[in-house]
Amino acid sequence: MVAYGGGYLLYLLFSLPALLLGFWAQFKVQSAFNTYSRKRNASGMTGAEVARRILNMNGLTNVQVEAVNGFLSDHYDPVARVLRLSPEVYHSNSIAAAGIAAHEAGHAIQHHEGYFPLQIRSAIVPAVQIGSWLGPIIFMLGFFLMGNTVAWIGLGLFAATAVFALITLPVEFDASRRAKTVLADGGLVYYGEMEGVNKVLDAAALTYVAAAVQAISTVLYYIFLLSGRQRE
Repeated sequence: MVAYGGGYLLYLLFSLPALLLGFWAQFKVQSAFNTYSRKRNASGMTGAEVARRILNMNGLTNVQVEAVNGFLSDHYDPVARVLRLSPEVYHSNSIAAAGIAAHEAGHAIQHHEGYFPLQIRSAIVPAVQIGSWLGPIIFMLGFFLMGNTVAWIGLGLFAATAVFALITLPVEFDASRRAKTVLADGGLVYYGEMEGVNKVLDAAALTYVAAAVQAISTVLYYIFLLSGRQRE
């Protein structure tokens, strides 16, 4: 964290709303998952079976479904073409497991169809990986030691994380939309169970909104610091 003079208070002013939103999002995810992971879906299908059914329905028989360690570590790997589900989802026949498995299957369908925001997100991953850790270091070196030009370069590198977070929003929203549609239209969950699916996936979506707000607020804070020093 970069701060000088009243910078700590200024940093809190920029970051606190995003931090509070992040805590709220995590609370919503935990609450929704804890509630609907205890409610069995009427079809009795596990998360792995739901994912497999959706993939097969969309001609993705070459995409494997595997269990992976970690709490809610569910994700789709477009390089390996593997859909990985956490134990709480892979083995469970709960409403929550069905929703999360369908969401990850939605990412596999996006990949298969060449969904443009997903292609952009995948393309900028290397830049984000570099910028997320190197950007703040270069920014601080420039801000304290080497001048504004170097600091702006560091800010530019770090800004890639904010771009990534923004592009992630339509990717995640679309995957949830696909999940809700296929679960309802495909008869994988019943009408009364969609309320639980919606709450779980909407809560998960809020975490991505919080991440985007956090990244943007940090970029704005850095810009404010640099702009203020230039005015001085």
